[in-house]
Amino acid sequence: MDEMIFVAMTGARQTEYAQAINTNNLANLSTVGFRADLHSFSSTPIEGPGVDSRVNAVVESYGTDFSQGPTLNTGKNLDIAIVGDGFIAVQAPGGGEAYTRAGDLSIDPAGLLSTGAGHLVMGDGGPIALPPSVNLLIGNDGTISVQALGQGPETITIADRIKLVNPDYSLIRKGIDGLFYLPDGEIADADASVKIQAGVLEQSNVNVAKTLVNMIELQRQYEMQINVIKAAEENADSAAQMLRLG
Repeated sequence: MDEMIFVAMTGARQTEYAQAINTNNLANLSTVGFRADLHSFSSTPIEGPGVDSRVNAVVESYGTDFSQGPTLNTGKNLDIAIVGDGFIAVQAPGGGEAYTRAGDLSIDPAGLLSTGAGHLVMGDGGPIALPPSVNLLIGNDGTISVQALGQGPETITIADRIKLVNPDYSLIRKGIDGLFYLPDGEIADADASVKIQAGVLEQSNVNVAKTLVNMIELQRQYEMQINVIKAAEENADSAAQMLRLG
C-alpha cells in the first residue's frame, strides 16, 4: 500500500507543477511578446531494492514555444514588432544583456528608451538615451530618427539604433523575469537581417483553447491520482479490519 500511495502522491505533485506552468501561460495571455512555456510528462522507473515495477510520472519543462504571436496595429510610433525571428536587446536587471519580443516602448523622464516592463533598450553603445523631440520615427532596421524641439522637419537626425539580435534558439533560456538569456552571460551580436515594423505590437503566442483544454485534462488527472490514494487508504483499513477479526 505504501508503494501505491507513494506513486500516486508523486504523480499528483508533478501534475500540480504542470498545472502551474499551464496557468502561468494563461495568466500571460495579454502580455506583449510573451512566449509560452512547454512541458511534458515522462516515465521514470524507481530504483532501489525490490521488484522494478514502480514508475513515477515526472513533468519536464522542455523549453519555450517560439512561434510567432498575432500582431495588433496600434499606430503608435513607439510600438514595434519583430518581423519573423529575432529579439530586441535590453539591459538585464542585474546588468549585462537580455532579450525580449516585447515592443511596447516608452521614453522615461530621463530620456531613456525602455520596454513596458521597464527594461532599458540597448543601442549601438548601451542603453538608448534620446533628446527631447517633437517627432520620432523608428525604421525597419531599428534606426531611431528624431526631430529636436524647436527645429523644423528638415533637421531630423539619427539618434541611435535599437540592437536587434537573432541568437540560436537552442541556446537561449527564459529567466524568471520573462527575459531570454544566453548561457554564461554571453552577448549576442547585432544582426542586420532582423527587421521590425513600427506601429504594431506582437501579442502573446499562447493558444487559449489548447491551454484551457490542457487545464481541464490536468485537473482530471490530479483527481484520478487523489482517488488512487483514497482507494489505497480504504484497502489498508479493510486489511487491518480483517486482521483484527482473525
